[in-house]
Amino acid sequence: MNKRSLLALVALAGIFVALYLALYKMGYIGQLACAVGSCEKVQTSKWATMFGVPIAVWGVGYYVGVLALAVFGMRPDYADLSSVSKVLVAVTGVGLLFSGWLTYLELFVINAICQWCVISAVLATILFVLALLDLHDASALELAMDAAEELRGGSYGDSIRNTAEVSTRAISEEP
Repeated sequence: MNKRSLLALVALAGIFVALYLALYKMGYIGQLACAVGSCEKVQTSKWATMFGVPIAVWGVGYYVGVLALAVFGMRPDYADLSSVSKVLVAVTGVGLLFSGWLTYLELFVINAICQWCVISAVLATILFVLALLDLHDASALELAMDAAEELRGGSYGDSIRNTAEVSTRAISEEP
């Protein structure tokens, strides 16, 4: 399984977590199942909405966007492009920073922790790490493909007649 497949799976898990919180915030779920922390205190705080939209709804949008990018990036025409990886790193990086800001608010402003928010923060961190690893793989592959293309198109080794000559040149001091 490649990194983009893993990104898609983690984003799917994030959709379920964010959707659960969004349904609570919009009144479709009566009480949050929260074994650890004070989920309801966090979800009913003034920090639980941004621009009139629940943070959890923004989270659903974020995870859906990452899922769409990851699935798009698995298409054969785009599977080897580092540009898709760069976009994934940028998007998941913003998600990680936003999640870090929300965690700061929980710890130092609201003075309560929501276990679902912590799970979402962990998922955002995993997504960013996977996106970085995908970028590393895609960049290395792109570099190798460029080098192979240069070797194919060039006249490297035209003056060498056989493998014995390659060995001789390799151990001799001649360039």
